[in-house]
Parts: sequence; C-alpha cells; structure tokens
Amino acid sequence: MDRRRFLGVGTGVTAGLAGFGLASGVSRADAPRIRRHVTLGNTGLRVSDISFGSSRSSDPRLVRHAAARGITCFDTAESYRGGRAEEAIGEALRGERDRYVITSKHKAWGGETRRQMMAALEGSLRRLRTDYVDIYFNHAVNDVRRLQNPEWAEFMERAIRDGKIRFRGMSGHGGALVECVDYALDHDLADVILVAHNFAQDASFYEKLRARLHYVALQPELGRAIERASSKGVGVIAMKTLMGARINDMRPYESGGATFSQAAFRWVLSNPHVDGLVVSMTSTADIDEYVAASGSGPIGAADMRLLARYAALQGPRYCRHACNACEESCPAGVEISEVLRTRMYDVDYRDPVLARADYAALGAGARACLACDGAPCLGACPNGIPISAFTRDAAIRLG
Repeated sequence: MDRRRFLGVGTGVTAGLAGFGLASGVSRADAPRIRRHVTLGNTGLRVSDISFGSSRSSDPRLVRHAAARGITCFDTAESYRGGRAEEAIGEALRGERDRYVITSKHKAWGGETRRQMMAALEGSLRRLRTDYVDIYFNHAVNDVRRLQNPEWAEFMERAIRDGKIRFRGMSGHGGALVECVDYALDHDLADVILVAHNFAQDASFYEKLRARLHYVALQPELGRAIERASSKGVGVIAMKTLMGARINDMRPYESGGATFSQAAFRWVLSNPHVDGLVVSMTSTADIDEYVAASGSGPIGAADMRLLARYAALQGPRYCRHACNACEESCPAGVEISEVLRTRMYDVDYRDPVLARADYAALGAGARACLACDGAPCLGACPNGIPISAFTRDAAIRLG
C-alpha cells in the first residue's frame, strides 16, 4: 500500500504487537481493547475512537501497550516533555509507522516565518523517526492573529506538496476558542480541529441539572462551532474530556466496574458531531480503563449520576475552557483562564513539568495578582471559582 494514500486501519492492526497486552497482567482474552474506529471528517483517515495523548508521558512502553489495546492514533507535540514525547512515539512505532495515524503540533505565532515553521516540523519528524505526519496542528490557538499570518497557510501548502504532512489542523482550549474555530472554518485553514470539549461545557447537560444543582449553562457557541465544523467535513477530535481529570476523587462513587472517565468519554462520543477523543495516558492502568469505553454505546442513567456527582464536587474549582466570562475583569490584563489551566496541570493533573512550561509561555502570567486585593475579579466567575486566590496560588507555585 502506498503509505501516502493510507486511509487507516481496522481492528487487526495490532496482531504483531499482541505480546505487549500482557504488560498489565491482563490476559489477551480478557484485556479491554478498542472496539470502534471512526473517520475524521473528509480526510479518509480511520482512527480509534479513543486516541493516545502524550502530553504527560515519554515512555515507549506505554505507546506499545496502547497499540496492543487497539489504539491507532497517537497525538503529540514538539513541546511535550521537551520533545521526549515525540521520541517515545517514534521509538515505539519504529518499523510499524504506516499502521498508525500520528499527529503533532507547533505554536506558529503571528510573526513567524515559513522557514521557522518548516524547521519546527522537520525537528518533529526527526524525533518521530518518520518523514511525514498525518495531521499537523497549529497548537493551542487562542488568538486569531496567529491564523491570519499568511505564512502559516503557505507553509502548510508547501509541506503538503512535499509530502511532509497529509492534513492541516488547529487545536485550542482558550478563551477565544470559538472565534478561532470560526475563523479557521471561514478561511479553509483546517481539515481537522482538536478542541477542548466535555460535559461541563455542554449547555444541554446543565439544562438537565439546572434545577437540582443550580448551574449556569455556559458556552452555547462551542457546540454550534463543533457542529459547523462537522457539517463542513472537518474532522472533530475532543480533548480535556475529563473536566480536570480528578478521577481518583470519584472512586468511592463508582460501582459495577463502571468509572467516571468512561462515563465522560461516552458523553463526548455520543455527540454525532464529534469523531473521537484524545486523552493523556500515563500508565497501563489508565490505558486499560480508558479503552474499555470504546464503542460502548450511548450514555446511560448510571453515567449521568457519575457526571452529576463530579460536577457537584468539582464545579466551583474547574475553569471552563473558552467560557471567558472573566476576561474583562482584570485591569492588568492577566489571562485568567490560561493561568488557571496551567494551575490545573499542577494541582489536578499533578504534572508540575507541564504546568511550569505552559505557565512560562504566558510571559508575566499572574504576577500582577500578587499585589492585587482581588476586588476587580471578585464574582466574575459564574461558577463561583475564587479567581484571585487561584491566580495568586499559580503565581507562587509556577512563577
């Protein structure tokens, strides 16, 4: 098969790696595995409905274990673990590259040149031990000016012509997410979008719980943007699906083998406009728990109870990606939602390396909050997050 015309793989892809299925002590017959593959929009790429995210790991053994469980899409970025995440995927899939879909990312800034973008891509290709990636994302876009840079579109056209990438992508999880997605769709800048999307951002979820839990439905435009992308044949992959990923807090409420993470995945995958999801995987136990939700059908009443419980526990401390209700409250211009995202990586994900790296990329970060009395942003969050306490904490932890 001509690898550049490769469209994807079916469930038999991992036969050659089946031995890795024993890594977690689960027999091959009993091991959970991917049961559903999806097509990303009009790209023709067939991927597992749950994909491997590498932002928090750089262990080739985890990549192999994921492949043994049937995962066929591996998501990474040049910035993840200082490039070591790409190296791990390249090492683990060596000799099997054409069996998998690999995506990577680069933060192309507004003033960046094609030459700089190409150098970044070639660095990723070296670390991944491949001469092409299936999807290359403009990473964490939260400013339309980054998409308006004509160098990005021209770079992508050249990279596709040279066979170094197959499809264009845009990823985002910040306050201007919907605006950026709309711009990318308006100007045909993405074949696939990777966006933060979970039950905490879905208006219909809160409509069902509003009377009982007194939540405010936020971000109705995000669902509209996702539906629009899908209708245009743009692939849609969801990330940040676990609303902060404090899954251990939910263990006392789980029963019958069903877990909160699986319920959260079913919620996302039940959206007909979402093709699949990517989630960070940091252990073989994570992988086994997560892939068990693959192809498991619609969300049920027990799932809803777990999601409602999690929302009640974490709602007042979780910053909704792209909500942006607090954006205008800070006279010092602190990027509140971005600061709280980096704090989440440290406090909730327990990943200080990722937290400090992303916080440093914000420049001044929340430095101004250390000398502020907290009055400007008091009450600015409709979900009751104590903004000033959290931003000051981020400045102390990560500054």
